[in-house]
Amino acid sequence: MSRRLLRVRTLAVAALFLLILWFYFPFARDTGSESGRLAQYMNRASPRIKPLKSTIDWAAINFQFPVARTPAVPPVKPHTRLPHIQHAFDRESPDDAIKRNLRRDEVRKTFKKSWASYRQYAWMKDVLKPISGTSADQFCGWAATLVDSLDTLWIMGMREEFYEAAKAVARIDFGFSTSGRVNIFETNIRYLGGLLAAYDLSGHEALKFKAIEIGNLLYGGFNTENHMPVDFIDFETAKTGQGLEVEDYVVSASPGTLTMEFTRLSQITGDPKWYAAVAEVMEVFRDTQNTTLLPGMWPMFVSMRRKDMASNYQFSIGGNADSLFEYLPKQYQLLGGAEPKYMWMSRTFMDTAKKNLFFRPMTPDNADILLSGNIDVLDDGPHLDPESEHLSCFIGGLYALGGRLFENEDYIETGARLTRGCIWAYHAMPTGVMPERYNVIKCESRLNCKWDEAKWKEEIQQKKQYKDHLPKGFTTAKDPRYILRPEAIESVFVLYRITGRREFQDAAWEMFQAVRDVTSTQFAAAAIKDVTVPKDKVEREDYMESFWLAETLKYFYLVFSPPDLISLDEYVLNTEAHPFKRAR
Repeated sequence: MSRRLLRVRTLAVAALFLLILWFYFPFARDTGSESGRLAQYMNRASPRIKPLKSTIDWAAINFQFPVARTPAVPPVKPHTRLPHIQHAFDRESPDDAIKRNLRRDEVRKTFKKSWASYRQYAWMKDVLKPISGTSADQFCGWAATLVDSLDTLWIMGMREEFYEAAKAVARIDFGFSTSGRVNIFETNIRYLGGLLAAYDLSGHEALKFKAIEIGNLLYGGFNTENHMPVDFIDFETAKTGQGLEVEDYVVSASPGTLTMEFTRLSQITGDPKWYAAVAEVMEVFRDTQNTTLLPGMWPMFVSMRRKDMASNYQFSIGGNADSLFEYLPKQYQLLGGAEPKYMWMSRTFMDTAKKNLFFRPMTPDNADILLSGNIDVLDDGPHLDPESEHLSCFIGGLYALGGRLFENEDYIETGARLTRGCIWAYHAMPTGVMPERYNVIKCESRLNCKWDEAKWKEEIQQKKQYKDHLPKGFTTAKDPRYILRPEAIESVFVLYRITGRREFQDAAWEMFQAVRDVTSTQFAAAAIKDVTVPKDKVEREDYMESFWLAETLKYFYLVFSPPDLISLDEYVLNTEAHPFKRAR
């Protein structure tokens, strides 16, 4: 055989091998850029989606207490340039790309299993019950899981499933509710947030139409004498336009977690009314930030009726207050830096929390990590309780984001230590998954802390909720459940995108495997009753929140995706992981 013929055959075999890789192993053609592929999908001819008008036109209702329509959304000024957020990633090696994509494919496979079961057993219902294969309406019967999962379907490239879901969502009747009361917080972050993100990603006007409908319904929650939002909208009263009565005390996260969704709705419609409504609320928060019992932060409970932020003595960045703080730097970013008050409010709370709430736990391996606790401000001053929770785990990612936005490296390193604290809590448990709420021993110093077995044993003897099987370092597992929460992987994802450190991507893989293995059911994934027991002793609950598909699996997927897929320089994610395009 001639050398020329041999060379031709060799080239033919190589070409055939590459074609096989291209068609049968899509990860092999992943060159690290996905934003272009998303844009190509948007430019292609796509199915027409015609929205169905709801039986109530919420925009036509005359309020007893009309809300001011100013201020308008501030325009981004040409000289206002936010710093670059994401790490400048180098091009990865082929081997690294293959490993990353194999991991991402495992996440997608888990999502597909849950989605297929929802579609078969709970279509148009709020949630799937993952053990019995039945369904339930958890909120108002507006297909919460369907709406919440729209952008995840798009991000994962599941176009056929996306369009089927979008057509179903376009026919939801927001004039009918299975509940007489509409929770503003949950409806805002899941429904309005989900619709806005799906519109921002896909460009489909039908989704914008439905976002406006639900936005007008939520806007009715501001039909109050002092224009502060209610916590729950009385559905029948809201239809009449009669004024609603603001509850006395509510969790501070409820009124504080409306800014991003209302702002984005005003941005895409050009109607300032939604932004104006939340701007007035945030003025109240700004004016009281330094007058509370822990100046710089707001307590877990506030009175919007009396605009009282100062009376309550309990402070946390965990449940009840979490997303109030989360939305401050994110709102600043969403507005492209055009409203400086959000920067100052952010830095003030971040400095206060860092000084007062964060502590180093005493661990057997002397890990250099941080956790966030709770503070009660009593007559003799602040008292830190070294109790942490899964909901607090978002804070590491937020500090890293704030560190980039405000060019503060100390914030980024604080965020990294906080994120490592949540990773540690996952690794410490026999299931590999952290509990909902737990206690540890607080070190006297954040700089130096040595394990003291005697001190730990002394501490656990004083705890009535201690269980003999808890790992060393833990003194309680007050709530040992795992309910498919996303906050830990959220921070791991953000830290990876901001620092580029492989440790966070590797930690994500270990976390995913642990979560997948202990939550898996025949149909989907279920909440766990106790993560502190051995894996073979785990009991599951017939319960799967919509955020399993909207947040948890989305963050796992994104941490193994090319960094331009939902770039943190292009999008701002709401507290339900719905990405909004940021202003330019």
